[in-house]
Amino acid sequence: MFDNLSQRLQQTVAQLTGKGRLTEDNIQEALRNVRIALLEADVALPVVKDFLETVKSRAIGAEITQTLNPGQAFIKVVSDELTALMGTANSTLNLKAQPPVVILMAGLQGSGKTTTAAKLAKLLIDQEKKTVMLVSCDVYRPAAIKQLETLALQLNTPFFASHSHEDPATIAKAALTAASNQGCDVLIVDTAGRLHIDTDMMQEIKTLHGVMQPTETLFVVDSMTGQDAANTAKAFNDALPLTGVILTKTDGDARGGAALSIRQITGKPIKFIGVGEKIDALEAFHPDRMANRILGMGDVLTLVEEAKRKIDEKQAQKVAKKIQKGQFDLQDFRDQLKQMQDMGGMGSLLKKLPMGLKLPQSAVDDKMFVQFTAMIDSMTLQERRYPALIKGSRKIRIAQGSGTQVPDVNRMLKQFMQMEKMLKKFNKKGSMKNMMRQMQGMMPPGGMPGGLPPF
Repeated sequence: MFDNLSQRLQQTVAQLTGKGRLTEDNIQEALRNVRIALLEADVALPVVKDFLETVKSRAIGAEITQTLNPGQAFIKVVSDELTALMGTANSTLNLKAQPPVVILMAGLQGSGKTTTAAKLAKLLIDQEKKTVMLVSCDVYRPAAIKQLETLALQLNTPFFASHSHEDPATIAKAALTAASNQGCDVLIVDTAGRLHIDTDMMQEIKTLHGVMQPTETLFVVDSMTGQDAANTAKAFNDALPLTGVILTKTDGDARGGAALSIRQITGKPIKFIGVGEKIDALEAFHPDRMANRILGMGDVLTLVEEAKRKIDEKQAQKVAKKIQKGQFDLQDFRDQLKQMQDMGGMGSLLKKLPMGLKLPQSAVDDKMFVQFTAMIDSMTLQERRYPALIKGSRKIRIAQGSGTQVPDVNRMLKQFMQMEKMLKKFNKKGSMKNMMRQMQGMMPPGGMPGGLPPF
Protein backbone atom coordinates (compact mmCIF):
# COMPACT_ATOMS: atom_id res chain seq x y z
CA MET A 1 0.00 0.00 0.00
CA PHE A 2 1.09 3.59 -0.71
CA ASP A 3 3.97 2.56 -3.01
CA ASN A 4 3.04 4.96 -5.84
CA LEU A 5 2.04 7.73 -3.44
CA SER A 6 5.33 7.37 -1.55
CA GLN A 7 7.35 7.54 -4.73
CA ARG A 8 5.58 10.69 -5.95
CA LEU A 9 5.82 12.50 -2.61
CA GLN A 10 9.50 11.67 -2.29
CA GLN A 11 10.12 13.01 -5.80
CA THR A 12 8.31 16.23 -4.86
CA VAL A 13 10.48 16.70 -1.79
CA ALA A 14 13.62 15.99 -3.83
CA GLN A 15 12.66 18.79 -6.24
CA LEU A 16 12.52 21.26 -3.33
CA THR A 17 15.89 20.18 -1.96
CA GLY A 18 18.56 22.68 -2.93
CA LYS A 19 16.15 25.61 -3.18
CA GLY A 20 17.27 28.62 -1.18
CA ARG A 21 13.90 29.03 0.54
CA LEU A 22 10.24 28.12 0.25
CA THR A 23 8.32 30.56 -1.92
CA GLU A 24 4.70 30.63 -2.99
CA ASP A 25 5.75 29.57 -6.50
CA ASN A 26 7.75 26.48 -5.56
CA ILE A 27 5.14 25.54 -2.94
CA GLN A 28 2.39 25.75 -5.59
CA GLU A 29 4.40 23.44 -7.84
CA ALA A 30 4.98 20.99 -4.99
CA LEU A 31 1.30 21.06 -4.02
CA ARG A 32 0.28 20.40 -7.61
CA ASN A 33 2.39 17.24 -7.53
CA VAL A 34 0.99 16.24 -4.14
CA ARG A 35 -2.56 16.75 -5.46
CA ILE A 36 -1.90 14.42 -8.41
CA ALA A 37 -0.32 11.86 -6.08
CA LEU A 38 -3.31 11.87 -3.71
CA LEU A 39 -5.88 11.63 -6.49
CA GLU A 40 -3.96 8.74 -8.09
CA ALA A 41 -4.04 7.07 -4.67
CA ASP A 42 -7.85 7.32 -4.84
CA VAL A 43 -8.19 9.71 -1.92
CA ALA A 44 -11.62 11.38 -1.79
CA LEU A 45 -11.62 14.80 -3.51
CA PRO A 46 -12.98 16.78 -0.49
CA VAL A 47 -10.21 15.25 1.63
CA VAL A 48 -7.58 16.23 -0.95
CA LYS A 49 -8.82 19.83 -1.09
CA ASP A 50 -8.83 20.29 2.69
CA PHE A 51 -5.41 18.65 3.01
CA LEU A 52 -3.79 20.87 0.38
CA GLU A 53 -5.26 24.05 1.82
CA THR A 54 -3.88 23.23 5.27
CA VAL A 55 -0.43 22.28 3.94
CA LYS A 56 -0.26 25.46 1.85
CA SER A 57 -1.18 27.76 4.73
CA ARG A 58 1.40 26.12 7.00
CA ALA A 59 4.17 25.96 4.38
CA ILE A 60 3.85 29.65 3.51
CA GLY A 61 3.35 30.67 7.13
CA ALA A 62 5.98 31.89 9.55
CA GLU A 63 6.31 28.54 11.36
CA ILE A 64 8.97 27.27 8.94
CA THR A 65 12.26 27.74 10.77
CA GLN A 66 15.46 29.02 9.21
CA THR A 67 17.42 25.94 10.26
CA LEU A 68 15.60 23.58 7.91
CA ASN A 69 16.17 23.43 4.20
CA PRO A 70 13.03 23.66 1.98
CA GLY A 71 12.78 19.90 1.41
CA GLN A 72 12.94 19.14 5.13
CA ALA A 73 10.53 21.96 5.98
CA PHE A 74 7.98 20.79 3.44
CA ILE A 75 8.24 17.12 4.40
CA LYS A 76 7.71 18.06 8.08
CA VAL A 77 4.51 19.94 7.21
CA VAL A 78 3.24 17.13 4.94
CA SER A 79 4.07 14.51 7.58
CA ASP A 80 2.22 16.41 10.32
CA GLU A 81 -0.85 16.86 8.15
CA LEU A 82 -0.87 13.25 6.93
CA THR A 83 -0.76 12.18 10.57
CA ALA A 84 -3.63 14.52 11.46
CA LEU A 85 -5.60 13.31 8.44
CA MET A 86 -5.36 9.69 9.60
CA GLY A 87 -6.18 10.44 13.23
CA THR A 88 -3.09 11.84 15.02
CA ALA A 89 -2.60 8.89 17.42
CA ASN A 90 -3.38 5.20 17.73
CA SER A 91 -6.93 4.59 18.95
CA THR A 92 -6.98 1.52 21.18
CA LEU A 93 -9.84 -0.83 21.96
CA ASN A 94 -11.87 -0.14 25.08
CA LEU A 95 -11.26 -3.27 27.14
CA LYS A 96 -12.10 -1.72 30.51
CA ALA A 97 -15.82 -2.49 30.40
CA GLN A 98 -17.27 -5.27 32.54
CA PRO A 99 -16.31 -8.63 31.01
CA PRO A 100 -17.07 -10.16 28.73
CA VAL A 101 -16.33 -7.12 26.56
CA VAL A 102 -18.33 -7.56 23.34
CA ILE A 103 -16.72 -6.69 20.00
CA LEU A 104 -19.15 -6.72 17.06
CA MET A 105 -17.66 -7.11 13.56
CA ALA A 106 -19.59 -5.58 10.63
CA GLY A 107 -18.86 -5.10 6.95
CA LEU A 108 -19.48 -6.04 3.33
CA GLN A 109 -19.25 -9.54 1.90
CA GLY A 110 -15.68 -10.51 1.07
CA SER A 111 -14.08 -7.85 3.24
CA GLY A 112 -12.34 -10.45 5.41
CA LYS A 113 -14.46 -10.22 8.57
CA THR A 114 -14.16 -13.86 9.62
CA THR A 115 -10.39 -14.01 9.24
CA THR A 116 -10.04 -10.61 10.87
CA ALA A 117 -12.14 -11.75 13.85
CA ALA A 118 -9.64 -14.56 14.42
CA LYS A 119 -6.66 -12.24 13.88
CA LEU A 120 -8.07 -9.83 16.45
CA ALA A 121 -8.55 -12.71 18.89
CA LYS A 122 -4.92 -13.73 18.36
CA LEU A 123 -3.74 -10.16 19.01
CA LEU A 124 -5.80 -9.86 22.20
CA ILE A 125 -4.60 -13.24 23.46
CA ASP A 126 -0.91 -12.58 22.77
CA GLN A 127 -0.57 -8.87 23.50
CA GLU A 128 -3.33 -8.16 26.02
CA LYS A 129 -3.33 -11.59 27.70
CA LYS A 130 -7.11 -11.86 27.37
CA THR A 131 -9.31 -14.94 27.22
CA VAL A 132 -11.33 -14.61 24.02
CA MET A 133 -14.44 -16.46 22.81
CA LEU A 134 -15.41 -16.40 19.14
CA VAL A 135 -18.93 -16.81 17.76
CA SER A 136 -20.33 -16.63 14.22
CA CYS A 137 -23.77 -15.15 13.55
CA ASP A 138 -23.40 -15.60 9.78
CA VAL A 139 -26.27 -18.05 9.32
CA TYR A 140 -26.39 -17.42 5.58
CA ARG A 141 -22.99 -18.95 4.92
CA PRO A 142 -22.48 -22.20 6.86
CA ALA A 143 -18.89 -22.29 5.63
CA ALA A 144 -18.24 -19.09 7.61
CA ILE A 145 -19.26 -20.82 10.84
CA LYS A 146 -16.97 -23.75 10.09
CA GLN A 147 -14.14 -21.41 9.07
CA LEU A 148 -14.31 -19.51 12.36
CA GLU A 149 -14.50 -22.75 14.34
CA THR A 150 -11.36 -24.00 12.56
CA LEU A 151 -9.54 -20.74 13.29
CA ALA A 152 -10.60 -20.87 16.95
CA LEU A 153 -9.25 -24.42 17.18
CA GLN A 154 -5.99 -23.20 15.66
CA LEU A 155 -5.80 -20.48 18.31
CA ASN A 156 -6.86 -22.88 21.07
CA THR A 157 -9.50 -20.37 22.15
CA PRO A 158 -13.18 -20.96 23.09
CA PHE A 159 -15.71 -21.11 20.23
CA PHE A 160 -19.47 -20.95 20.68
CA ALA A 161 -21.07 -23.34 18.19
CA SER A 162 -23.93 -22.01 16.03
CA HIS A 163 -26.03 -23.40 13.20
CA SER A 164 -27.44 -21.96 9.98
CA HIS A 165 -31.07 -22.57 11.01
CA GLU A 166 -30.76 -20.40 14.13
CA ASP A 167 -31.64 -16.73 14.58
CA PRO A 168 -28.52 -14.47 14.76
CA ALA A 169 -29.81 -12.55 17.82
CA THR A 170 -30.56 -15.81 19.64
CA ILE A 171 -27.06 -17.10 18.87
CA ALA A 172 -25.49 -13.86 20.11
CA LYS A 173 -27.41 -13.86 23.41
CA ALA A 174 -26.53 -17.51 24.09
CA ALA A 175 -22.87 -16.83 23.27
CA LEU A 176 -22.80 -13.89 25.67
CA THR A 177 -24.17 -16.10 28.46
CA ALA A 178 -21.62 -18.82 27.67
CA ALA A 179 -18.73 -16.33 27.59
CA SER A 180 -19.82 -14.98 30.97
CA ASN A 181 -20.16 -18.45 32.48
CA GLN A 182 -16.73 -19.47 31.21
CA GLY A 183 -15.09 -16.32 32.56
CA CYS A 184 -14.00 -15.02 29.15
CA ASP A 185 -12.65 -11.47 29.00
CA VAL A 186 -13.79 -10.77 25.44
CA LEU A 187 -16.50 -12.06 23.09
CA ILE A 188 -15.89 -11.38 19.38
CA VAL A 189 -19.07 -11.63 17.29
CA ASP A 190 -18.63 -12.27 13.56
CA THR A 191 -21.62 -11.26 11.42
CA ALA A 192 -22.80 -11.86 7.86
CA GLY A 193 -21.58 -9.58 5.09
CA ARG A 194 -24.24 -7.09 4.02
CA LEU A 195 -24.77 -4.08 1.78
CA HIS A 196 -25.85 -0.85 3.46
CA ILE A 197 -28.71 -0.60 0.95
CA ASP A 198 -30.12 -3.99 2.03
CA THR A 199 -32.82 -2.82 4.46
CA ASP A 200 -33.55 -6.25 5.97
CA MET A 201 -29.91 -7.10 6.58
CA MET A 202 -29.18 -3.70 8.08
CA GLN A 203 -32.15 -4.11 10.40
CA GLU A 204 -30.77 -7.49 11.44
CA ILE A 205 -27.43 -6.06 12.53
CA LYS A 206 -29.20 -3.17 14.30
CA THR A 207 -31.13 -5.79 16.26
CA LEU A 208 -27.90 -7.64 17.02
CA HIS A 209 -26.35 -4.42 18.23
CA GLY A 210 -29.34 -3.71 20.45
CA VAL A 211 -29.23 -7.19 21.97
CA MET A 212 -25.47 -7.28 22.55
CA GLN A 213 -24.80 -3.62 23.44
CA PRO A 214 -21.19 -4.07 22.24
CA THR A 215 -18.39 -2.00 23.70
CA GLU A 216 -16.73 -1.96 20.28
CA THR A 217 -18.47 -2.02 16.90
CA LEU A 218 -15.77 -2.38 14.26
CA PHE A 219 -16.31 -1.92 10.54
CA VAL A 220 -14.09 -4.28 8.52
CA VAL A 221 -13.35 -2.97 5.04
CA ASP A 222 -11.16 -4.00 2.12
CA SER A 223 -8.52 -1.29 1.55
CA MET A 224 -8.40 -2.24 -2.15
CA THR A 225 -11.74 -0.44 -2.62
CA GLY A 226 -10.06 2.95 -2.11
CA GLN A 227 -12.25 5.94 -1.28
CA ASP A 228 -15.35 3.74 -1.73
CA ALA A 229 -14.29 2.10 1.51
CA ALA A 230 -14.67 5.45 3.28
CA ASN A 231 -18.08 6.08 1.71
CA THR A 232 -19.31 2.60 2.67
CA ALA A 233 -17.99 3.06 6.21
CA LYS A 234 -19.95 6.32 6.45
CA ALA A 235 -23.16 4.57 5.32
CA PHE A 236 -22.69 1.88 7.99
CA ASN A 237 -21.87 4.51 10.59
CA ASP A 238 -25.17 6.25 9.79
CA ALA A 239 -26.95 2.99 10.67
CA LEU A 240 -24.71 1.74 13.49
CA PRO A 241 -22.69 3.58 16.15
CA LEU A 242 -19.29 2.42 14.88
CA THR A 243 -16.34 2.82 17.23
CA GLY A 244 -13.63 2.15 14.69
CA VAL A 245 -12.46 0.65 11.41
CA ILE A 246 -10.19 -2.25 10.48
CA LEU A 247 -8.56 -2.01 7.04
CA THR A 248 -7.83 -5.40 5.48
CA LYS A 249 -5.54 -6.47 2.61
CA THR A 250 -3.17 -3.52 2.99
CA ASP A 251 -0.35 -5.82 1.84
CA GLY A 252 -1.93 -6.00 -1.63
CA ASP A 253 -2.18 -3.45 -4.41
CA ALA A 254 -4.19 -0.94 -2.40
CA ARG A 255 -3.34 2.64 -3.35
CA GLY A 256 -3.98 4.11 0.08
CA GLY A 257 -7.16 6.09 -0.59
CA ALA A 258 -9.09 4.26 2.12
CA ALA A 259 -6.55 4.94 4.86
CA LEU A 260 -6.32 8.62 3.96
CA SER A 261 -10.07 9.20 3.54
CA ILE A 262 -11.85 7.19 6.24
CA ARG A 263 -11.11 9.32 9.29
CA GLN A 264 -12.20 12.61 7.73
CA ILE A 265 -15.31 11.21 6.02
CA THR A 266 -16.58 9.07 8.90
CA GLY A 267 -15.01 10.70 11.95
CA LYS A 268 -14.09 7.16 13.09
CA PRO A 269 -10.52 6.01 13.74
CA ILE A 270 -8.73 3.22 11.93
CA LYS A 271 -7.78 0.92 14.80
CA PHE A 272 -6.07 -1.96 12.99
CA ILE A 273 -4.74 -2.92 9.57
CA GLY A 274 -4.44 -6.39 8.09
CA VAL A 275 -0.93 -6.84 6.68
CA GLY A 276 -1.00 -10.40 5.38
CA GLU A 277 -2.82 -13.71 5.30
CA LYS A 278 -1.29 -15.27 8.42
CA ILE A 279 -3.28 -15.38 11.65
CA ASP A 280 -0.88 -12.94 13.32
CA ALA A 281 -0.88 -10.46 10.42
CA LEU A 282 -2.84 -7.70 12.16
CA GLU A 283 -1.20 -4.49 13.36
CA ALA A 284 -2.38 -1.58 15.47
CA PHE A 285 -2.75 1.47 13.21
CA HIS A 286 -0.49 4.37 14.17
CA PRO A 287 -1.13 7.45 11.98
CA ASP A 288 2.27 9.00 12.72
CA ARG A 289 4.12 5.82 11.83
CA MET A 290 2.08 5.37 8.67
CA ALA A 291 2.91 8.96 7.64
CA ASN A 292 6.59 8.11 8.13
CA ARG A 293 6.21 5.05 5.89
CA ILE A 294 4.48 7.07 3.18
CA LEU A 295 7.27 9.64 3.18
CA GLY A 296 10.03 7.03 3.02
CA MET A 297 11.10 7.50 6.65
CA GLY A 298 10.30 3.92 7.60
CA ASP A 299 8.58 2.62 10.71
CA VAL A 300 11.33 1.53 13.04
CA LEU A 301 9.12 1.60 16.15
CA THR A 302 6.72 -1.01 14.73
CA LEU A 303 9.68 -3.05 13.54
CA VAL A 304 11.24 -3.07 17.02
CA GLU A 305 7.91 -3.92 18.68
CA GLU A 306 7.39 -6.76 16.21
CA ALA A 307 10.89 -8.06 16.87
CA LYS A 308 10.29 -8.05 20.63
CA ARG A 309 7.10 -10.09 20.18
CA LYS A 310 8.29 -12.57 17.59
CA ILE A 311 11.98 -13.09 18.20
CA ASP A 312 12.96 -15.54 20.91
CA GLU A 313 15.28 -13.52 23.16
CA LYS A 314 17.05 -16.57 24.59
CA GLN A 315 17.66 -17.91 21.10
CA ALA A 316 18.94 -14.50 19.98
CA GLN A 317 21.39 -14.39 22.91
CA LYS A 318 22.56 -17.88 22.06
CA VAL A 319 23.21 -16.85 18.44
CA ALA A 320 25.04 -13.70 19.62
CA LYS A 321 27.41 -15.82 21.74
CA LYS A 322 28.05 -18.14 18.80
CA ILE A 323 28.82 -15.13 16.58
CA GLN A 324 31.32 -13.84 19.18
CA LYS A 325 33.06 -17.22 19.15
CA GLY A 326 32.99 -17.44 15.35
CA GLN A 327 30.61 -20.42 15.49
CA PHE A 328 27.66 -19.03 13.47
CA ASP A 329 26.64 -21.89 11.15
CA LEU A 330 24.04 -22.73 8.51
CA GLN A 331 21.54 -24.01 11.09
CA ASP A 332 21.69 -20.57 12.74
CA PHE A 333 21.30 -19.01 9.30
CA ARG A 334 18.18 -21.12 8.74
CA ASP A 335 16.79 -19.98 12.09
CA GLN A 336 17.38 -16.35 11.11
CA LEU A 337 15.51 -16.88 7.82
CA LYS A 338 12.63 -18.45 9.77
CA GLN A 339 12.47 -15.42 12.07
CA MET A 340 12.31 -13.07 9.08
CA GLN A 341 9.45 -15.12 7.66
CA ASP A 342 7.67 -14.99 11.05
CA MET A 343 7.93 -11.18 10.88
CA GLY A 344 6.13 -11.12 7.53
CA GLY A 345 9.01 -11.85 5.22
CA MET A 346 11.75 -9.65 3.80
CA GLY A 347 9.31 -7.49 1.84
CA SER A 348 7.33 -6.57 4.96
CA LEU A 349 10.50 -5.92 6.95
CA LEU A 350 12.01 -3.62 4.32
CA LYS A 351 8.84 -1.53 4.07
CA LYS A 352 9.46 -0.49 7.66
CA LEU A 353 13.06 0.60 7.05
CA PRO A 354 14.00 4.19 6.13
CA MET A 355 14.79 4.83 2.47
CA GLY A 356 18.49 5.15 3.24
CA LEU A 357 18.57 1.52 4.38
CA LYS A 358 16.61 0.04 1.50
CA LEU A 359 18.13 -2.93 -0.29
CA PRO A 360 17.98 -3.56 -4.05
CA GLN A 361 14.71 -5.09 -5.26
CA SER A 362 16.60 -8.30 -6.05
CA ALA A 363 17.19 -8.74 -2.32
CA VAL A 364 13.47 -8.60 -1.54
CA ASP A 365 12.68 -12.13 -2.68
CA ASP A 366 10.98 -14.24 -0.06
CA LYS A 367 10.76 -17.19 -2.48
CA MET A 368 14.55 -17.23 -2.54
CA PHE A 369 14.62 -17.56 1.25
CA VAL A 370 12.20 -20.50 1.04
CA GLN A 371 14.68 -22.09 -1.38
CA PHE A 372 17.54 -21.40 1.00
CA THR A 373 15.67 -23.16 3.80
CA ALA A 374 15.03 -26.18 1.56
CA MET A 375 18.73 -26.36 0.71
CA ILE A 376 19.80 -26.29 4.36
CA ASP A 377 17.18 -28.96 5.17
CA SER A 378 18.85 -31.14 2.50
CA MET A 379 22.22 -30.99 4.25
CA THR A 380 23.73 -33.30 6.80
CA LEU A 381 24.23 -32.03 10.36
CA GLN A 382 27.98 -31.92 9.72
CA GLU A 383 27.52 -29.77 6.61
CA ARG A 384 25.33 -27.32 8.50
CA ARG A 385 27.98 -26.97 11.23
CA TYR A 386 30.94 -26.76 8.86
CA PRO A 387 29.88 -24.99 5.62
CA ALA A 388 33.46 -25.13 4.30
CA LEU A 389 32.89 -28.86 3.65
CA ILE A 390 30.28 -28.10 0.99
CA LYS A 391 32.06 -28.54 -2.33
CA GLY A 392 31.62 -30.40 -5.64
CA SER A 393 29.51 -33.54 -5.17
CA ARG A 394 27.98 -32.27 -1.94
CA LYS A 395 26.59 -29.22 -3.75
CA ILE A 396 25.10 -31.47 -6.44
CA ARG A 397 23.43 -33.67 -3.80
CA ILE A 398 22.05 -30.67 -1.90
CA ALA A 399 20.70 -29.13 -5.12
CA GLN A 400 18.98 -32.39 -6.10
CA GLY A 401 17.54 -32.83 -2.60
CA SER A 402 16.05 -29.32 -2.56
CA GLY A 403 14.84 -29.15 -6.16
CA THR A 404 17.35 -26.41 -7.04
CA GLN A 405 20.52 -25.99 -9.10
CA VAL A 406 24.17 -25.81 -8.04
CA PRO A 407 24.34 -22.02 -8.79
CA ASP A 408 21.44 -21.63 -6.33
CA VAL A 409 23.47 -23.44 -3.67
CA ASN A 410 26.43 -21.15 -4.39
CA ARG A 411 24.16 -18.10 -4.04
CA MET A 412 22.86 -19.35 -0.70
CA LEU A 413 26.38 -19.94 0.63
CA LYS A 414 27.39 -16.45 -0.49
CA GLN A 415 24.37 -14.94 1.31
CA PHE A 416 25.28 -16.92 4.42
CA MET A 417 28.82 -15.52 4.43
CA GLN A 418 27.51 -11.98 3.92
CA MET A 419 25.04 -12.36 6.79
CA GLU A 420 27.74 -13.83 9.05
CA LYS A 421 29.95 -10.83 8.30
CA MET A 422 27.12 -8.35 8.93
CA LEU A 423 26.12 -9.99 12.23
CA LYS A 424 29.72 -9.92 13.46
CA LYS A 425 29.82 -6.19 12.71
CA PHE A 426 26.56 -5.43 14.54
CA ASN A 427 27.45 -7.69 17.43
CA LYS A 428 30.72 -5.81 18.00
CA LYS A 429 29.03 -2.40 17.85
CA GLY A 430 26.00 -3.02 20.02
CA SER A 431 23.69 -5.11 17.85
CA MET A 432 20.10 -3.89 17.28
CA LYS A 433 20.46 -0.82 19.48
CA ASN A 434 23.37 0.43 17.42
CA MET A 435 21.54 -0.31 14.18
CA MET A 436 18.60 1.82 15.36
CA ARG A 437 20.99 4.67 16.13
CA GLN A 438 22.36 4.37 12.60
CA MET A 439 18.82 4.55 11.22
CA GLN A 440 18.15 7.73 13.18
CA GLY A 441 21.43 9.20 11.95
CA MET A 442 20.09 8.97 8.40
CA MET A 443 17.07 11.14 9.27
CA PRO A 444 16.82 14.92 8.88
CA PRO A 445 17.63 17.13 11.92
CA GLY A 446 15.14 16.35 14.67
CA GLY A 447 14.80 12.72 13.60
CA MET A 448 11.77 11.30 11.86
CA PRO A 449 8.85 13.63 11.25
CA GLY A 450 6.84 11.65 13.79
CA GLY A 451 9.65 12.04 16.33
CA LEU A 452 11.47 8.83 17.24
CA PRO A 453 12.70 8.77 20.84
CA PRO A 454 16.48 8.58 21.36
CA PHE A 455 17.98 5.18 22.13
